[in-house]
Amino acid sequence: MSGLRGLSRRGFLGVTGGTAVAAAVGGSIAARSTGRETAAELLASRARLPEPFRTPLPVPRVARPVSSTGGVDRYEIVQRVADREILPGMRTQVWGYDGQFPGPTIVGRSGREARVTVDNELPVPTSTHLHGGVTPPDSDGYPTDIVTPKGWRHQHADAGTGHGGIHMPTDAWRTSVRAKEYVYPLDQHAATLWYHDHRMDFSAPQVWRGLAGFFLVRDDTEQALPLPERERDIPLMICDRAFEEDGSFRYPSLDPSLKGEPGVEEPYMEGVMGDVTLVNGAPWPELEVDAARYRFRMLNASNARRYRLRLEPGGPLIQIASDVGLLARPEELGTVTLAPAERAEVVIDFSRWRPGTAVTLVNTLAGGGMGNVMRFRVTRKARDASRVPDRLADVESLSRARVAATRQFDFRLTAPSGSGSGHAWTINGHPFSTNRYLATPRLGTVERWRFTSDFHHPVHLHLAHFQVEARNGRPPAAHEHGWKDTVDVRPYETVDVLARFAGYRGRYMFHCHNLEHEDMAMMANFRVT
Repeated sequence: MSGLRGLSRRGFLGVTGGTAVAAAVGGSIAARSTGRETAAELLASRARLPEPFRTPLPVPRVARPVSSTGGVDRYEIVQRVADREILPGMRTQVWGYDGQFPGPTIVGRSGREARVTVDNELPVPTSTHLHGGVTPPDSDGYPTDIVTPKGWRHQHADAGTGHGGIHMPTDAWRTSVRAKEYVYPLDQHAATLWYHDHRMDFSAPQVWRGLAGFFLVRDDTEQALPLPERERDIPLMICDRAFEEDGSFRYPSLDPSLKGEPGVEEPYMEGVMGDVTLVNGAPWPELEVDAARYRFRMLNASNARRYRLRLEPGGPLIQIASDVGLLARPEELGTVTLAPAERAEVVIDFSRWRPGTAVTLVNTLAGGGMGNVMRFRVTRKARDASRVPDRLADVESLSRARVAATRQFDFRLTAPSGSGSGHAWTINGHPFSTNRYLATPRLGTVERWRFTSDFHHPVHLHLAHFQVEARNGRPPAAHEHGWKDTVDVRPYETVDVLARFAGYRGRYMFHCHNLEHEDMAMMANFRVT
């Protein structure tokens, strides 16, 4: 890809000489994607990196509602710039919800409405998406439904052009000056959700700078189970980052201000991977644990990196939930694989190890320092009344008999129809447009959506939850059971999912959750009718 160095997304779409581009871009990507499990470019830090397992694991604070009346919990969160110590002895400027990275954890109740007012004090627009939420369309965090800071003047993409310079209708941009109230009815089962920025063209660098947090939904079924709770129920936001010599985040934006030209330097168009593993915002942390069971809500919040998580010196990971809800029964696994945006709730029983034992959570898809994620140190024996029952929840299995329509979506680097020469990340040959719809499912129906790809594409559906039916015609892996909102589509695979369109009519979207791909037009609309 050396022949395209320094191109913006506009240049990426508009490069002349389509045959040469196909050879330079498509050939390189095909070679890389078929040759390794994780296909993205490593961005090396310039800072001196810390020794692993020297930093205690932080746990994000739980947000308190400003009011709870009439069956509604109201929260207020301010997006702002703050200095935080991430690398020991250095200060990192983060863009955070309440100035935190991760943002505060919101805990809601199934069937009880949560309203979250987001006030934007950052220097750029934002759009907050509740990932996994069954949410009305005007609260879904559509990328052009932006919250603008005081005094913002529309520039570049916000002035009527979008990905790669593609024209956007002038009515596509719906702005809410300074603050927006997001309405979350939470008419869904207990699950580990998360919220993050979804601004058009700039999701990747803005999430990289810290705009992400947990949103947990609880219900009676979950709370009746004898699972680990309170201080033994811990969310783990796992991601990778890179740092400049002074400790600031390093990211290959064409315009680091994120106010002008969107895009990344050419070598990173496949996706950006850092060389520091952060868990809850801390580098390779350590957690002291009792010799007891713990519940960990694991989230892959990386832009592009995939994880295959395993314990060393060995031991089972008992998966109890997937992206958007409990499994019907627990799955005892040796490894759990998470593509960007996927979640898995697992129980680890530390009583199998003697006090003083160090147990490391590793990523078998990476080598060197990035092979480590975090370490648990078993400190003492303790009472433990928890257990993992054989049955967790009644999970409806969607059947083929209910399928109202079958649709196919191809995620691929292609020359978009009607764009002349050049290549872009596309769905069915189209880069994103706010006024193009690739599907119109009816409310309350189930459809089979078939995803094909040329690369690693974690596919996320807004609104609709689904079950993985088949992967290359075979049953899905054990860790993919249950209800999901994101599925890992690997190079040259075919993945079939049964998606249920419940909740609301209106415009929603689906996209690749490799955030660099998302920013480079690999998104599409569907309308629930």
